[in-house]
Amino acid sequence: MKCVDPGINYNSWRKVARILLEENIPPSEVMWLNEIGLFSEESQNKKVPIYRVKVPSAFVKLAENVSCHCDTSRWALMYRILWRIVCDGERNLLSIACDEDVAKARSWEKNVCREVHKMHAFVRFKLIDTPVETGRERYAAWFEPDHFIIEKATPFFKKRFANMDWSIFTPKGCAHWDGTNLVFSHGISNNPVECPDALEAAWLVYYRSIFNPARLKVKAMQTEMPKRYWKNLPEADLIEELVRESKGRVTKMLEEEPRPVKLQPKNAYLDSLRNLTAEVNEIPTEDV
Repeated sequence: MKCVDPGINYNSWRKVARILLEENIPPSEVMWLNEIGLFSEESQNKKVPIYRVKVPSAFVKLAENVSCHCDTSRWALMYRILWRIVCDGERNLLSIACDEDVAKARSWEKNVCREVHKMHAFVRFKLIDTPVETGRERYAAWFEPDHFIIEKATPFFKKRFANMDWSIFTPKGCAHWDGTNLVFSHGISNNPVECPDALEAAWLVYYRSIFNPARLKVKAMQTEMPKRYWKNLPEADLIEELVRESKGRVTKMLEEEPRPVKLQPKNAYLDSLRNLTAEVNEIPTEDV
């Protein structure tokens, strides 16, 4: 039995997997250790093979996602699928949805992608300070993901909030952006960002103003925004109150007098579109 350390992400696991393939070691003879660090001592002293293993591009995408899952058996599952594709000649393995390994990997991939989506939706930055020397606002946020998605999810924030410095802290890894570099560090156990700021207060006012009681669907809301995320969302403190008041607000809205319809604003471009639509509607037609 060969003991190896897969490291912390897909790239570190890939290096170890290539070594195992070069040595022709089947999945049944590999024990994947859950150690901190990139490789075991033996693997650190082993040269990474020069040759490249040819695999379907779909496997690379699948493995990158599965490597973010929290299940410790993910490394063994990925290597088992890799071995079957490369060594057993099952080149079309990933197209067999009912295969046990493939089905499990697809399920884990779905979990990871869903968690990334939730992180994009539920991260809330708080203003920490604005250093005089840089003039760039510094923000921080706390999130508690189920999976190791920090490296996969944070490029979204780098692109969206490129003009400010920020850090996202999670128990499963942290990300830091300074306007030039996006770097990662180990996770932390406690939330370092607990004091609300003026920006958070403004967000609560906005959230209350856009809440539409007539379209409230509590079960659908909890499906998209599970309660486990609520404790880190500023607006979560308002949800129960808004839900409780929704019925009365809808009744009040129905009792109000209809407001007069606003006249269409004068806009040359919109007028040209309306004229074009009218011309199209006047084109003569006949039954076939």
